[in-house]
Amino acid sequence: MKPIHASGEPASILLFDGVCHLCHGAVQFILQRDPKGCIHFASLQSEKGRELLAAFHHENHLQSVVLIENGTLYTKSDAILRVGRKLRGGWPALSFVAGLLPRSLRDMGYDFIARNRYRWMGKAEHCMLPTPDIRSRFLE
Repeated sequence: MKPIHASGEPASILLFDGVCHLCHGAVQFILQRDPKGCIHFASLQSEKGRELLAAFHHENHLQSVVLIENGTLYTKSDAILRVGRKLRGGWPALSFVAGLLPRSLRDMGYDFIARNRYRWMGKAEHCMLPTPDIRSRFLE
């Protein structure tokens, strides 16, 4: 059974840049390592993404991955580490170790990757369209 927050939304929603190839790859990576289906997705550019950001008064977070978990909003490295804790394999342990670093240092690394992601990985013309087998994990 997938956890649902009192608002009726899934307990863990990851908002990602829908035109970023690196982000698409990260979503695919998460889908493969989250067999329980705990994490749901929406693009930052989607109506649902904008609605969720507005509910938290964070409309300016279009340059950061955002995790909304049990009614709390996390961005940048905090969001990534919280997602890592939910994945199978060694990711929870790696997330724990990385979490020992100061947030300022983690976010500096995050910002470096975020600034260069389009140059390194490219940018899509349109947001990712999920396949029918994973459609239920994406919010509209």
